[in-house]
Amino acid sequence: MWRDKSPGLKILWLWTFGTAAVLVTNVMFTRMRDMDQIINAQDQDPPRAAAAEGTSGYDNTSSEFVRDES
Repeated sequence: MWRDKSPGLKILWLWTFGTAAVLVTNVMFTRMRDMDQIINAQDQDPPRAAAAEGTSGYDNTSSEFVRDES
């Protein structure tokens, strides 16, 4: 069956499969690079919960802290 096809059609199929392979490879490497950037960014940033504890704007250890007991 492959021998019965014209050379132009064979070239077209080769071009189509080659283009698809390049596009799939490009998407794969792009996603891998994005995942690496996300992982590296998480490794460099301090954990959000620990960083947010001290930045609430209130000083709980101050002697001026007054509790409302109503």
